[in-house]
Amino acid sequence: MESTKPEVTYVGLDVSKDRLDYTLDGQRVAHVPNTSTGHGRLLKQLRGVPGARLVCEASGGYERAVVGQMLTAGVEVCVVQPGRVRAFAHAEGLLAKTDRIDARLLRRYGEKMQPRLAVPTDPAAIVLRELLEHRRQLSDHLVATSNRLGLAGATLRPRLERQQAFLREELAAVDQLIEEHIAGNDDLRGKATRLRELQGVGPVLAATLLAYVPELGQIESAQLSALIGVAPFARDSGQSQRARHVRGGRGVVRHVLYMAAVSATRCNPILGAFYARLRATGKPAVVCLVAVMRKMLDVLNRLIADPHFVLVR
Repeated sequence: MESTKPEVTYVGLDVSKDRLDYTLDGQRVAHVPNTSTGHGRLLKQLRGVPGARLVCEASGGYERAVVGQMLTAGVEVCVVQPGRVRAFAHAEGLLAKTDRIDARLLRRYGEKMQPRLAVPTDPAAIVLRELLEHRRQLSDHLVATSNRLGLAGATLRPRLERQQAFLREELAAVDQLIEEHIAGNDDLRGKATRLRELQGVGPVLAATLLAYVPELGQIESAQLSALIGVAPFARDSGQSQRARHVRGGRGVVRHVLYMAAVSATRCNPILGAFYARLRATGKPAVVCLVAVMRKMLDVLNRLIADPHFVLVR
């Protein structure tokens, strides 16, 4: 007799810095601390629920530890965008917001919307993500400091110059750490080498994709474009046909990919010709660049998915 997979039971999980509120049945709400001990207690509760599937919001990083532990333990998890959950609450006519209400809301959201399952992230990719986030902070501080130098007086200028020099040294040190981290991991090194076969892909884009897009090579290119936020969506109604616009997605990846696309139009003859053809039809430059970004994602997705896929030189 064939074994049947148990029906999915959605478990709403509201995440905050110090605690986790959850509901197993949509009525009663319990909580545990947002610590390793609390995660273990939550996991013990989930073991008694057939087909348990956690639904939580992305909470500025406070959800990462519990999501990682649940995925490692084999529990299915959906990490959803807070804006979508809030829109769902408004559609229900629900205006109140507390941790207990949100836990129940997330359970209902999972049951109705059946969001995409989270993909387990390799520990090495998590470390890479932390390094990239620190690099981005340093880069933002460096830009802000450099901008202030232009208006600084004689008293403040020496301090800003020292700060600028320090940030540049730290940025170079982090870049070195990122390079060493990728080189020291066989999987990351192999994928990074594969990604950089496409002209226009530099070390920052390769590292960003490895850190923030674990789905790369595992889903269709159209899904990947929507995931990153470079897929244009229609806004037609009746006889009105408005311009398509991209929206949503993973902004961190999209920003790096945009700069890579600008570079690719100059150094990659195939992508450069593709961009030029689109511009010749009268399309705005930004529309053409987004098209180049989608084209790059398609190629990069195939490079990871198919080891036999070869680029034309």
